Parts: sequence; structure tokens; C-alpha cells
Amino acid sequence: MGRTHQNRVVKIFRFMIIKEIENKDIWENFLMESHEKSFLHSWNWAEFQKELGEKIWRLAIIENDVIQGLALIIKVSAKRGIFFLCPHGLIIKNLKSEDIIFKTKILEILLDYLKDLAKKEKASFIRICPIWQRTDENIKIFKSLGFKNAPIHMHPENNWILDLSKTEEELLMGMRKNTRYAIRKAEKQGVIIEKNREIEAVDIFNKVYHATVKRHDFVPFSLDYLKKEFLAFDKDEKITIFLAKYNKEVISCAMIIFWQKRAYYHQGASLRKYDNIFASHLLQWEAIKQAKAIGCDFYSFWGIAPKDRPKHPWQGITLFKKGFGGEIKEYVKTQDFIINNKYWFNYFIEKSRSIKRGF
Repeated sequence: MGRTHQNRVVKIFRFMIIKEIENKDIWENFLMESHEKSFLHSWNWAEFQKELGEKIWRLAIIENDVIQGLALIIKVSAKRGIFFLCPHGLIIKNLKSEDIIFKTKILEILLDYLKDLAKKEKASFIRICPIWQRTDENIKIFKSLGFKNAPIHMHPENNWILDLSKTEEELLMGMRKNTRYAIRKAEKQGVIIEKNREIEAVDIFNKVYHATVKRHDFVPFSLDYLKKEFLAFDKDEKITIFLAKYNKEVISCAMIIFWQKRAYYHQGASLRKYDNIFASHLLQWEAIKQAKAIGCDFYSFWGIAPKDRPKHPWQGITLFKKGFGGEIKEYVKTQDFIINNKYWFNYFIEKSRSIKRGF
């Protein structure tokens, strides 16, 4: 990106400055001490985006040489237009949820910087996918700064989270009766779970994944995308592919990301012809046990359907995920800040796609 020196000061806002961070330890150490975060903030995710050919900025908001917040910004160049994406939003260190004034101020500082940068990069809007709890106060913060609800979500806005502080027996007892039965049944059926961290496992995953795509009719990630995601996290041994085998055939699989004492079920697939074999249930239980064994605080099943949408396309997978016990985390809806009128072309395309897919 043509930078001449590390952590260059970009712009000054009153008593705060915004810097680009190029030191992995500085970035990851700040996140280690933050509570509201996900692997979408990680150094690895940004490296993955660069491998995809995207332009990225790792921005820090700093006061008196102390980092107060971080934001990963990705320049998305799509056929429908160019925009900035901030996955899971701005992360603020040790922030009390009721500190509305400070949250508004630091988000405004980031927004002011991004508005200038967006004009230089010819982006028509700024999209933030917050990981802030969906409260009236947090919603008002975005509205007060001129944001509007996006026509689609880029990342799930309703996540299902399992607390791993309990014993294995307590976790089992917290599951639905049918889920416990399915796990034990899969063991009796002879399902074997293998853990694989070789790049060749992505090819195995991809075959099952495309069978899932045909069944559910969604736009898949390419094999190149899946391999680059795997390699980005594999560099730091933060990803494992779980393979469930029945009669020596892989019938269910999942990519699990392990990052900063948290585990994420990010990619999954299964074969329908073995619906009476409960391989996916056993696979998830083995992944949960692995996460607990390495000291993870929670296991994220990633996205589920909203509570008020009984006909949502994710209802089936939502029922499956909830069977393992846990709780829902509802985040502020994806927010757009309009830079120019080109935004509306993108808006109507995304809105029509959302309606067509039942979201």
C-alpha cells in the first residue's frame, strides 16, 4: 500500500489520533484484552482478505499513546459498486455498555476518517456489521450519526453461543434430549470423527460442501476461497477440519476456527443420503470437547434464524444448533452510511436478492 514507515499517523481528531497498525502483536494483544470480538477482527482474517485481492486497513483510535479501539476496513469492489466493509464493527477496549457518550464519540471519529478515505477510494458507502448488543441505546448511536439499516447482512446478526465453563456432563445435560440421543446413536452406528489440519482436507470438505449447496440452493464459496481461508488461519494453527466418516465415507464435515480462547463453527456440510446417521451431531460434540480441552471459553455455532421469523431459510440449522444448549446473542443490524447516490443502485440489487432468498 506504499507506506513509508510503520504505524504511520494518518489524521488527528481533537485529542485522539487514528493510526494504521502493521504490527501483529500490537493488534492481537489489544484484542486479547477485549470482550466483544470475533475472529473477523483477527490478524489472520485480514491476511485472508489480502490473499483474496482486497485492499485492507487496520485502524487504531489512540488517545495519549493508548489504543482505545480497533477497526478492520475492507474495500469491497463488486459489480454492484465499491464500498467499505467493517466486519463485526469497531472494537472498544473494556467498554461499559452504558458509556454511550464515549461509544458515540469514538465511532464518530472513525466515521469521519472513513468518509474522507471513501471519497479517495471512490466508495459509495460505508458498511459496518456491529458486534454490539442489540439495545435501544446502541441502535440510537448509529442513527444519531446518520447510519441506516442495510438491505442485507454480511455476517450473521443472531449468533448461538455455548458457554464452555461447564463440565462435559453438564454440557450434555444442557442439550435437548434428542440431541443427546443422536450423539450416542452415532457412536453406536460406528461414526468416526477425524481431525485434519492438512490442506488436502479442504478438497474433501469441498466435495461434501457442494452436495450441500445443491440441496439448499445457495451461492457457494469457491474452492480457492476455502483454501485461502484455511491457510490464513493454519499459519498459526488456529483451524481444524473435522471429518465424520461412516463406512469409510466422509458424510459430514466442518471447519472450526480456534482463536483467542474461542471456537467458531464457520463452515459446515453434510450428505443427505445419510440422514438416518447422526454424524453431524457427533461431529459437533467432538468439536465442542476439543474447544473445551484447549481452554476455550465458549463455542460459537455462528448464525441462526431470528426469533420472529418461523419461515426463515435457516430454521432447520437453527433447530440443530439450539439442540446443543446455549444462548442467543443478538447484534445491532448491519449499518450503512451513504457517501453518494451510487449507493442506491447497490441497495436495490441487495434488497431484491434478500427478498428472493427469504431473508
